[in-house]
Amino acid sequence: MDSHSFLASGSQQNKRYNLVKNNTFIPKSYGDNGSTESVIEDKYLRNCALKSAQQGDYKQAIALLSQLICRHPQNAVDYNNRGLIYFQSGETQKALCDYNTALKINPNLASAYNNRANYYAACGELAAALADYDQALDFNPRHVRAWINRGITLRDLGQYEEAIENFEIALLFNQLEGHIWAERGRTYHLWGDWNCAIADYHRALTQLPTLHSSQDVSGYRLRLQLENWLNELLSPQNPD
Repeated sequence: MDSHSFLASGSQQNKRYNLVKNNTFIPKSYGDNGSTESVIEDKYLRNCALKSAQQGDYKQAIALLSQLICRHPQNAVDYNNRGLIYFQSGETQKALCDYNTALKINPNLASAYNNRANYYAACGELAAALADYDQALDFNPRHVRAWINRGITLRDLGQYEEAIENFEIALLFNQLEGHIWAERGRTYHLWGDWNCAIADYHRALTQLPTLHSSQDVSGYRLRLQLENWLNELLSPQNPD
């Protein structure tokens, strides 16, 4: 089951919502009967890897996850997490390799499908991305980020109505509302429904963090992007 995560940065055109989960870095079981000391060390390494990734120290995060993979070569989530860090650091082919390995070990790992779909989307392979988002949602219909990402991809394809439907489904789960309203607003914006776009942008602004109110860097970046979108709509230079 997917849980708390932070959002990857990137250009808005290719930005997708990736998944590095606290409870993925610290799974409840490791598929072995290791000692208590070993389990504690694994938890410590995963915590350090997550902290390093959040601080942008991708080299250290990758080193820690590689150490974990050596300790647990059949742990799919470690490959998935390392793949995401590779992706964030620009080593996209290594990311794809890790996602594929994770899915070979665990073909039901929804977060790995979501992350691999984001790779495909960033490469412009939108049909392949949609196929992987569909797989993620087949295995976890409550995967909010996959619904958002699928909506963004449909929007990139110009399928605005279908994109809106995906964002509305995502809203049913009461998570990431600010992000969803922002992306739905952008879809209305591009579709030409400026009243709905402005309404969604304002809703999103009530949820997205300000610079001094949160450590959610990605949420704050989205807020800045949203303010630019809103200015586009309200600008006097905008044609009627």
